[in-house]
Amino acid sequence: MATYVYETIVKEGEETKQYEISHSMMDDALTKHPETGEPIERIILGGTGMMGGSKSEPAPSSGGCCGGGCGRAH
Repeated sequence: MATYVYETIVKEGEETKQYEISHSMMDDALTKHPETGEPIERIILGGTGMMGGSKSEPAPSSGGCCGGGCGRAH
């Protein structure tokens, strides 16, 4: 099972609703909410995934030479 984010398909000016719906990865994307029957579409979300961190964070020190962790004067 996987959890997907779906959003209602609405007319211009209407507010969308988002749902997290779990179903098999082998199943086709849903086109209607399973309980309400509302028309929905699956949303593709971006992100850093396993890479994590923000671009403003410094890279972690390896503790090696010039990383400041060896105690030697540089």
